[in-house]
Amino acid sequence: MLSRTANDLFWMSRHIERAENTARMLDVTYRLALLPYRVIEAGEKWAEPWAVPLVITGLASQYYAKHNELNAERVMQFMVFDQSNPTSIHSSLQRARENARGQRGATTSEMWESLNATWLEMRTLDYATIDARGVSNFFDWVKNRSHLFRGVTFGTMLRDEAFSFIRLGTFLERADNTARILDVKYHTLLPSIDDVGGAVDYYQWGSLLRSLGTFESYRKVYRDVITPFRIGELLILREDVPRSLHACMNDIYEILQGLSEAERREPERLAGEIHARLHYERPQQIFDLGLHQYLMDFLDKIDALNTEINKHFLAPDYS
Repeated sequence: MLSRTANDLFWMSRHIERAENTARMLDVTYRLALLPYRVIEAGEKWAEPWAVPLVITGLASQYYAKHNELNAERVMQFMVFDQSNPTSIHSSLQRARENARGQRGATTSEMWESLNATWLEMRTLDYATIDARGVSNFFDWVKNRSHLFRGVTFGTMLRDEAFSFIRLGTFLERADNTARILDVKYHTLLPSIDDVGGAVDYYQWGSLLRSLGTFESYRKVYRDVITPFRIGELLILREDVPRSLHACMNDIYEILQGLSEAERREPERLAGEIHARLHYERPQQIFDLGLHQYLMDFLDKIDALNTEINKHFLAPDYS
């Protein structure tokens, strides 16, 4: 397969997954913002909820370069419609469509029609429209369009290398997002020690599970109160949870095993290293090390893996 084709399909799926993840993140932020939060003293406060999506995506500096105030409408405009923000829902869907348009021969007509219809509808929307219709309804629409595209892809596409690169982009983006959301909730939204285990703390952790579509899974697995330790185990180590780090790395490692050739083994080796750690790690080892440190290390390794995939498959150097 041509590296340009692989690159377009890889990023098409990453952009679609990114749009869905952004919608999930903003939806849970919107719900959290409805709760009372308080500022006690410096270093001992609950974060303003609308700062969270900016922290997760690493776009706080870019936001404050354009806006001198933090509020719901401006963050929503920035994260949903701002074309200068490469991770906004508008930008993600536009770039996904551009990638797909350049590779019509590598995708099915149903995939193109689904993605094109999503983009055309997105172009008709603005903040006033989604505010009038209901913010959560808009986020549900983004998630449903992403689900529809993946379903059409799975149901119509030949299981060839093109299909593998689409899946690879999806699971890399998903793993990165899960790690970021879990880390930011653990640090940014952690209330004062007196509030740990309280109603707001419970609601925040429950909202995190809902943002990743794992609330029902948690209830089925543990049938008990929500605790950070068990959430860490669920979202990091359990391979039967679709958005867990372990589940994503299972698929990434399997895909790279099928794509790698003798001279392209480094991505497979690195993916295998990350996968083995998740496969044999114990929950207590993660918390003994420190959840933040563990997740930062995971994100560094995922970034290194992405670099190797780009080097060996998407923009190979044959010199």
